[in-house]
Amino acid sequence: MQNPNRPYHRKEIDLLFTKVKAQMHQQALTRGGDGIALYTDCYTGETLRGGDRYDYEHIRSSEDVFMTYRDRLTNAEIAQVVNCPENVAVTLRTINQSKGKMRMEDWMANLRHILNHKIDLISTNKSLVNADKGIKYKVDKILSKL
Repeated sequence: MQNPNRPYHRKEIDLLFTKVKAQMHQQALTRGGDGIALYTDCYTGETLRGGDRYDYEHIRSSEDVFMTYRDRLTNAEIAQVVNCPENVAVTLRTINQSKGKMRMEDWMANLRHILNHKIDLISTNKSLVNADKGIKYKVDKILSKL
């Protein structure tokens, strides 16, 4: 059992996030086929190309995942969960900065966010459901090894 009261810690999360982003970038370059990265925004469904102002995004925030599982998982295990492929995506920088650490559902409760950032509810819901499934799968896999 881990210390259920330990403070939020990002070192392992950030180290793995750097590797995941590099892998995603290589895959996006391959998808682009012309030396320019090609992504689909996880919240708008729009095509993003290298040069667009986008960020790599933890769909479920690293802090939220850490706080949820810190009583059961080590920091290294939490880093694996946070950075599972289903929880890391790309979105416009303006969306990422506006949302910050908020849960997407809470951020979207303000209709202006949806309208101003052209959020596609179907794309967003798909991303959220996929992230939740990926996180649960990764946690279950880690815990089954104990």
